[in-house]
Amino acid sequence: MNFLKVVDKIILKIEEFILSYAVIIIALMVVGKALSRAIFSYTPPFADEVSQIAIVVATFMGISYAARKGRHISMSAFYDLAPFKVRKALMIFIPFVTAVVLFVLTYYSAFYVLDIYESGRVTSALEMPSYFLYIFIPIGFLLGGIQFLRNMWINIKERDAIYLGTDAKDYNDENNQDIQEGTHL
Repeated sequence: MNFLKVVDKIILKIEEFILSYAVIIIALMVVGKALSRAIFSYTPPFADEVSQIAIVVATFMGISYAARKGRHISMSAFYDLAPFKVRKALMIFIPFVTAVVLFVLTYYSAFYVLDIYESGRVTSALEMPSYFLYIFIPIGFLLGGIQFLRNMWINIKERDAIYLGTDAKDYNDENNQDIQEGTHL
């Protein structure tokens, strides 16, 4: 079990590194392109491609990170109003369904990347193989699916708390505890 925790921490650090630098690259490319156009009336031809690659990387590699931290997009109007047992059941069912969908998307996106690889396409400005851009899509879907399964498992294992992500407890329970603790002062 300790081995899995070490692997999980390594994956977390890699995700944080990739996401951090992808955002920095996006900012540098977009701002640099605008400044270059304004000052020199010249735009580097590679700026759009590098930005596009960084956006794809940040988007799809961010799926797992967002799921881990409980920061993924959710429609929580009914969930927030539901009692504990219903919310607990939903936080087992929803991550399971999400994981299944992400694994299906992993399967199809892997074939898409394989198709791009076999076509031999390259990017226009950098002339880099196009599959380098798209390889992060199935990787992101796969890691996201695994993370949602972990979210489901932690909600099965922990009976007295609800977790939005493996690193994030449900904010509804935290607010209730703060209110209850505040009334006992």
